[in-house]
Amino acid sequence: MTDNDFLAERFEAHRGHLRAVAHRMLGSVPEAEDAVQEAWFRLSRSGTREVENLGGWLTTVVGRVCLDMLRSRRSRGEEPLDTWRPAPSADPDPAQDALLADSVGLALLVVLDTLSPAERLAFVLHDLFGVPFEEIGGILGRTPATARQLASRARRRVRGAEAPEVDLVRQREVVDAFLAAARNGNFEGLLAVLNPDVVARSEAGVTSGASRVAAGATGFAHLARVARPVLVDGATGLAVYADDRLERVLTFTFVADHISVVEIVSDPSRLAGFTIEPA
Repeated sequence: MTDNDFLAERFEAHRGHLRAVAHRMLGSVPEAEDAVQEAWFRLSRSGTREVENLGGWLTTVVGRVCLDMLRSRRSRGEEPLDTWRPAPSADPDPAQDALLADSVGLALLVVLDTLSPAERLAFVLHDLFGVPFEEIGGILGRTPATARQLASRARRRVRGAEAPEVDLVRQREVVDAFLAAARNGNFEGLLAVLNPDVVARSEAGVTSGASRVAAGATGFAHLARVARPVLVDGATGLAVYADDRLERVLTFTFVADHISVVEIVSDPSRLAGFTIEPA
């Protein structure tokens, strides 16, 4: 296998994740494909065979490419997005178009389009994909604290948008299936409820991809056995108690009846900020 073949094989393993990042950054299928292709060009020219965390490196590259595209869009004075439609492309992918619409939502796409490029990048990379603020700050040429402020400002504006009606019944069904599979170490059962590009993040780090997240979940069967479904700030989640003390909370983001983001919180100061109610 040549060096170029080796790089291409490693790149293809990350293509789905990179496409998802670019879709949510740009809101356009063809532009997202262009950003991913540019990431491949940069990888092939950079000689990064020894990069240990290639997924993180590529996410950073795609983030920078998307940031440049968003800034160029602003400099050309393009009109804000009023109604979103998947743009035609030479190789349309209806499944990816549907995933983008379901995961972001038409109303949210409009809100994202009103954010500055820096705010949009900070919000999408951190809140949807768990990228640390240290890395986001590096992409933006800002400090981690500034990146955190940008994401927080964007988050407030996004939350102020009209939210779609939450289907708590369907959320509970998905979470129950996830919990049962985790308790039984059922790898296939976990894959059935996870989005292929799922991201799991905790204070310890970030895991992406259904196979890796499912493998991690099967290793925590002992916690799954004592976890119970609850409402976390009005959405279906899981709580783990030890001697009646809240020890851990899992929150979920759902895309088309699959789990796309799992956030595991155990820091006491963050746990204190949740409103936990019986599900």
